[in-house]
Amino acid sequence: MSSGRRGPDAVLDDTEAAPGARPDLRLVPAALATWAAQLAGLLGGPAGGIAAALLSAVAVLVGLIRSRLTGRPTPSRYGLLAAGGCAFAAAVLITVHATGLQANPVRAAAERGAAAEVRVVLTDDPRPLRQAGFGAEPGASRVLVPAELVSATAGDGRWSLSGDVLLLTPAEGWDRLLPGQEVSAQGLLAPAQRSDLTVAVLRVRGSPEAVAPAPWWQTAAGTLRDGLRDAAARALPTAPAGLLPGLAVGDVRNQTPEVEQDFRTAGLTHLTAVSGSNLAIVAGAVLLLLRLFRADPRIAAVLAALAIVGFVILARPSPSVLRAAVMGGVVLLALALGRARSAVPALSAAVLVLLLVDPALALDAGFGLSVLATGALVLLAPVWAARLRGRGVPPGAAEALVVPAAAALATAPLIAGLSGQVSLVSVVANLLVVPAVAPATVLGVLGAVVSPLSPDAAQACAWLAGPAVRWLVFVADHAAAVPGGALPWPDGLGGALLLTGVLLVLLALGRRPRIRALLLAVLLGLLLVLVPTRVVPPGWPPAGWSAVACDVGQGDALVLATGTPGWVVMVDTGPQDGATDACLDRLGVQGIALLVLSHLHADHIGGINGALRDRPTSAVAVGPVREPRWGLQKVAAAAATAGAPLVGLAAGRSLTWPALRIDVLGPLHPSEYVDPDDGTAVNDGSLVLRAQTPAGSVLLTGDVELESQGDLLNAGVPLQADVLKMPHHGSRYSSVPFLNAVRPRAALVSVGAGNTYRHPNPGMMDALTGAGVVVARTDQSGDVAVTAAEDSDGDGRPEMALVARGDPQPAPRRSGGR
Repeated sequence: MSSGRRGPDAVLDDTEAAPGARPDLRLVPAALATWAAQLAGLLGGPAGGIAAALLSAVAVLVGLIRSRLTGRPTPSRYGLLAAGGCAFAAAVLITVHATGLQANPVRAAAERGAAAEVRVVLTDDPRPLRQAGFGAEPGASRVLVPAELVSATAGDGRWSLSGDVLLLTPAEGWDRLLPGQEVSAQGLLAPAQRSDLTVAVLRVRGSPEAVAPAPWWQTAAGTLRDGLRDAAARALPTAPAGLLPGLAVGDVRNQTPEVEQDFRTAGLTHLTAVSGSNLAIVAGAVLLLLRLFRADPRIAAVLAALAIVGFVILARPSPSVLRAAVMGGVVLLALALGRARSAVPALSAAVLVLLLVDPALALDAGFGLSVLATGALVLLAPVWAARLRGRGVPPGAAEALVVPAAAALATAPLIAGLSGQVSLVSVVANLLVVPAVAPATVLGVLGAVVSPLSPDAAQACAWLAGPAVRWLVFVADHAAAVPGGALPWPDGLGGALLLTGVLLVLLALGRRPRIRALLLAVLLGLLLVLVPTRVVPPGWPPAGWSAVACDVGQGDALVLATGTPGWVVMVDTGPQDGATDACLDRLGVQGIALLVLSHLHADHIGGINGALRDRPTSAVAVGPVREPRWGLQKVAAAAATAGAPLVGLAAGRSLTWPALRIDVLGPLHPSEYVDPDDGTAVNDGSLVLRAQTPAGSVLLTGDVELESQGDLLNAGVPLQADVLKMPHHGSRYSSVPFLNAVRPRAALVSVGAGNTYRHPNPGMMDALTGAGVVVARTDQSGDVAVTAAEDSDGDGRPEMALVARGDPQPAPRRSGGR
């Protein structure tokens, strides 16, 4: 090998050039300590920040004392001092931010649900929220707009202040705004349901006012992006045309819901989010062109940096794009200069700077994925590529194989913690799309650049990118359709740490040839055993289910199939997020056509964030009784965060879907004022719904008690139903005349094991079974499904069966008492 200066093609070759060389990890502890300090302040508030500052100060003090005692400072002690000092600075900074957030008057107004008028500067593009319609009504077209506060007025208070806010707005008038524009808006404030530094969410009513123009570079970028979108629409079919702008410049406004869902399932979503890989492709194309002209590596690095700057302008210099520029840019240029060993310090420095400039990035999933993927590129990929080349794999093929594999491995724990699943098709799908990503990205960017000069040339670029984009759509579609393509996994921090441990053990064991061979044999055996069984449809949910009572403990949560695959109507959400989220995951729910909350008690609304998390929701509906006030505020905040409009339902309303009709039967006489401390009054304000499904009719009664039941009987409301969701968890507050009017064939009792209310009432259960009603309880049977079958007895009524999943939730532990 030549010993001369290495050119821009030296990427991933450092291991071969310097055998045994170890990466420079000296800045890594400082970056990790800074990250930990920022997390402490974000999650623990000012108290967490102060604790992190104290621990950091102790670390610095220990390092200084050890250096003075020995008289010989060592690199490890310098590292301790650097990590402690950086963490201390970060802790002080996040404490100041957290204290300011708590004292922000707009946050206090949001806690009250106050009306407000704000003046803001947009910090990113408006993001469309995909919403299907509910009932016979089309879904509202809305967008989510990240912004920075300039001033705010709420009640008698007017403040000039700063802080991050999210605007939930109508699409009309908002979807064409650009980052950097300053606008005024009016609406209702709601608390932010996130642990970062977001002050509040504003549900905007109407169009933006007093709109100021965007900076010239944002306007220019918007023109180029529009040109690419129009060229793709003229040159390609709908799905590829919507994907190309997202792949090239992160513009997903025309991306179809089907492609979006397939990319998510196949683990390809990162391709449509501007990241370091986009920047690497653009700068790499420039470096490749310069290599043909044998340009000096330093000149090549400068021109690559200019290409990155230009791409950042095209993709809009929002915080996410700037983050990607730093992550991808510093590493790419370090590698291009033939100094791959400097990539880790560059990455660590980038993390330090970005966290100190924007502490909220410490909780940003995209930031974490970017750091992990970039770290895998500079630490794992060169070693793996060198080993493959040593076994005869051609250099280009070696890099193409190891880069997606290393990135998938590094990001898998975080993705598992966020999604609650481990994709089994992600690595293969990413390997298959490698040949298509770069050409499509380069041609897409080129089409955007030339679009103002020649729309025909832009259309030609889009047409040339067509085969690559079609291949991406094809791979995503088929990968998403693989049965058992994703394994369930514990979510949250515990799930992420568990998968990290598993991967570390496997990597350690895989270093030994014999154990590696054994692991491969075991893996092959598991695939042979598990894959065929996973191709067979699982036992849950049962085929033809129309309704499912979720086992959510002491509370209500019932799911109704709409006839549109993956979309449901949900009535109540139980007391806790986790159980509700898990039930919907088990049913394969992808979106919620309508979430109905019968009334605002905690055991019916407590799990609302678990239901709405990562699921597009068309609307959230409440009844005429809006007490207790805290419950309404919680629901409004969750709906605002999910981008779902909050609507009202009242007796007489009917809603329809392809395989579902819901009639609102009650309450018939809701009080204008209900004492929030009067539990019976709030219960009697519950919505009463009658759902017509392929399995028969289902009466959903919330927690209605004797007065509301009497109102329905006296008004002659048709109550007969095949299935009765028992009122108030089967308590004694149900009348015999009410049960006789319903005449159910089956009754669902949503109740928690060992609950202190002693629900359900034994006498009520005896009355049901004595009348020949089949009773299913979630505390005994877990999730319970109502399924449809063909009419076998010719009576015209649908055949119906109850199917229990089993594995009910255990009774909660008690610390004492009876």
